[in-house]
Amino acid sequence: MSFLARHLGPDAAETRTMLETVGAADLDDLVARAVPRGIVADAPLRLPAPMSEHEALTALRRIAAKNRVMTQMIGQGYAETVTPPVLRRNILENPAWYTSYTPYQPEISQGRLEALLTFQNAVMDLTGLDLANASLLDESSAVAEAVLMMRRANRRSTSDRVLVDARTLPQTLAVLRGRCRAVGVELVVADLTAELPEGEFFGVVLAHVGVDGDVAELAPRVEQARAAGALVTATTDLLALTLLRSPGEQDVDIAVGSAQRFGVPLFFGGPHAAFIACRKGFERNLPGRLVGVSTDSSGRPAYRLALQTREQHIRREKATSNICTAQALLAVVAGAYAAYHGPDGLRAIAERVHGLAARLATGLAAAGTTVVHEHFFDTVLAQVPGRADAVVAAAAERGINLRRVDADRVSVSLGEPHDERDVDAVLAAFGAAAPEQDAPEGAWALPGALLRTDGYLAHPVFNTHRSETAMMRWLRGLADKDLALDRTMIPLGSCTMKLNAAAEMEPISWPELASIHPLAPEDQTLGWQELIGQLETWLTEITGYAAVSVQPNAGSQGELAGLLAIRRYHLSRGDRQRKTILIPSSAHGTNAASAVLADLKVVVVATAADGSVDMADLRERIAQTGDELAGIMITYPSTHGVFEEQVTEVCAAVHEAGGQVYVDGANLNALMGLARPGRFGGDVSHLNLHKTFCIPHGGGGPGVGPVAVAEHLVPFLPEDPAAAAADPEAEAFPVSQARWGSAGVLPISWMYIAMTGGEGLTESSRTAILAANYVSARLADVFPTLYTGPGGFVAHECILDLRPLTKASGVTAEDVCKRLIDYGFHAPTLAFPVAGTLMVEPTESENLAELDRFVDAMRAIHAEMTAVAEGEVAVEDSVLRHAPHTAEVLTADDWDRAYPRSLAAYPLPELRLGKYWSPVGRVENAAGDRNLVCSCPPIEAFAAAERAEREEALEQEAAR
Repeated sequence: MSFLARHLGPDAAETRTMLETVGAADLDDLVARAVPRGIVADAPLRLPAPMSEHEALTALRRIAAKNRVMTQMIGQGYAETVTPPVLRRNILENPAWYTSYTPYQPEISQGRLEALLTFQNAVMDLTGLDLANASLLDESSAVAEAVLMMRRANRRSTSDRVLVDARTLPQTLAVLRGRCRAVGVELVVADLTAELPEGEFFGVVLAHVGVDGDVAELAPRVEQARAAGALVTATTDLLALTLLRSPGEQDVDIAVGSAQRFGVPLFFGGPHAAFIACRKGFERNLPGRLVGVSTDSSGRPAYRLALQTREQHIRREKATSNICTAQALLAVVAGAYAAYHGPDGLRAIAERVHGLAARLATGLAAAGTTVVHEHFFDTVLAQVPGRADAVVAAAAERGINLRRVDADRVSVSLGEPHDERDVDAVLAAFGAAAPEQDAPEGAWALPGALLRTDGYLAHPVFNTHRSETAMMRWLRGLADKDLALDRTMIPLGSCTMKLNAAAEMEPISWPELASIHPLAPEDQTLGWQELIGQLETWLTEITGYAAVSVQPNAGSQGELAGLLAIRRYHLSRGDRQRKTILIPSSAHGTNAASAVLADLKVVVVATAADGSVDMADLRERIAQTGDELAGIMITYPSTHGVFEEQVTEVCAAVHEAGGQVYVDGANLNALMGLARPGRFGGDVSHLNLHKTFCIPHGGGGPGVGPVAVAEHLVPFLPEDPAAAAADPEAEAFPVSQARWGSAGVLPISWMYIAMTGGEGLTESSRTAILAANYVSARLADVFPTLYTGPGGFVAHECILDLRPLTKASGVTAEDVCKRLIDYGFHAPTLAFPVAGTLMVEPTESENLAELDRFVDAMRAIHAEMTAVAEGEVAVEDSVLRHAPHTAEVLTADDWDRAYPRSLAAYPLPELRLGKYWSPVGRVENAAGDRNLVCSCPPIEAFAAAERAEREEALEQEAAR
């Protein structure tokens, strides 16, 4: 059987049934009536013929074999690590974890929320700070986020200058230069090992551990910064912090870095979970996602996403960041790594790594080689006048990669998997003999002023799961609390929760792909270059653009890269005044935030009654903007789930006014093989490989957001950060710290395209459109679809209008989402882009039985809402308002509700055959935001809830 038959949910018979329901003769007829004729592609996709799963895996094996797996001691922000097999198999390779969605619906996300809270707690403990978020995209962009935080939070300073340590990672400096240039921040890079330079700065970025390995005491520079009215960010290393005095103890405001060395493979540059931690008072400036603790309807502790993501979306152009995602799956791995090893295990790893570095330094010094820094953690910088190339080459002959700093210096970074034999091989490459014994006690020891004296990771979660059995059961218990795609359809509109096939996922763990350093010599990465080159070529063909860059490691970064390309294009033509971007009112919140980060002014365009862009308002905005128009951001198909007929007219109007057209590719799942944004008027698009091209969401990340551009914008694609770091004067704008961003998950999309081919991608789009129209038609009489195209059809998603019945009954769309949990479903997208509605995207991967199961659930809920509307039960007493129902509530001795237990637990007969039980009742979000807690609650919190419940039961018994 072909892969396509495995990927598509409906078979031929089911497709015929669905076509009859929507009133189309066949898929050709449906597409002809749903997709505007003016945008239809004039030729089929020119992609290689589809392969079977075995053929594609074999072909990818041949490509991967062209990479050379080495012992990696390059460092520069990346460390070799050991992924414990229990974590690799039970998290990275487990669909219960990688197919889950962002935990916006907390009741069915308690497992992944607890895992992310564990990560946050580990970061907070190790950095010594009060708050940490659920991860950021990479270390370099995290530093940029920290700079923007300091600028916004520092009310004492009116300066636009930030001071950055010259010891910072080169790729971080490259990303930071571009980001600061875009928003008008003056970046000053200086040697901060002595005094701070004169002048006013709103913030200072210090390197706790420099790129060359030297460890610095932060407190003296922090004190100077405080006196100058500046806030302070420190870049740091989590493993080193098991030994080193924490940033929090040294009065730092913000700490950032990468959690990659906590069990996450090199992945040729990513995905890796960056971290950001801060002092209290920065809560509303913290970017990304923050997991907090609240209570559920029974008063028990319950986890949920706190205020961050919602606030950033609501702020739109006033947002402090465009980051609404995380590297959740990788943060889960890093948090579990900390829990598996615990404080003693992590410290032992750190001491061993430092001991190996000291052994290396001892051997070098004994051979007369100058070791540049006296105080280091895991990286030794050696002075070898004129011999750097020879040393690096000699190490490569021994299967080891070192870092050539310049012609006279070589850097060696040690990691968890390295041993004495590796160190001795490196010494041989330097021409030094292996030491007869380890470094003498006290040699190369870190001084007391640098050492940590306080404890960390004292919570039971970091001191319980020592055996593999315990860790396996903990992870299984967490996964069992959640609803992911391995259990049920996730009908989220605009999020494309389609199949993440096992054959697509399998290659990411291959050492030939996962163990390659992003800065390895190019002759060692030929396989990666071939894979990425093919993928970029295929994406170029699919989108109709001239070129694609896969560097952006999230949709938000793809947006930023695309908008920066537009801004830089106008600047190259002398049009500095073109700084206004038009954005429809229905757009995703990150669109506006990304525009601000690209130094663009946002003007909102109204939505017409049919959900399309209001053409009259558009023309008026264009006229008002005049020669200040930079362009427009539109999503196609629209955020309202329709193919707008006038999209070519919108593009033409903007082009005539001298603007550029940004087509948000979030909904490309409805376009593959049918239409190409680069051919119907787009100048630039970002794509979401974690949606359309099968990279899984992983509980909220990893994501990849490639940017595709027309010919005239090719020069303005994101630059290689390594090249940009080598030429600080060049106006480069890399958006991620690695040249190819989160390369480690690109094999997933390569496999998907290789196994489907052009015809398969087209069939996927056609089937996705059919599935959405089927759900829309089946629910039309109870929950009508809010917007449709001229032919009465939707694209790949539909917005169900609950507002009339909500008005009649008082039952809200949120109540419906909570009640769907009792039916075993993740909720659709709630209240976006229209309040009081639900947006449903079935995808092409769900079969007819699963679509009907969802339809049956929604129709049953409609009946429950109708009963409330007709006065049979008050909304406050209804099964909807009390949903979801936990097993604990339903098995309690007392039951005083206005509906039977059976209706709460088994509203449809088939649920008796397999039932998902929500681990918590409805979570109190408002209470959690009022009392923000973002660390692991003590066990006593759960015990207190149990005691309160027992006492209440005794009181009720006494009353009876």
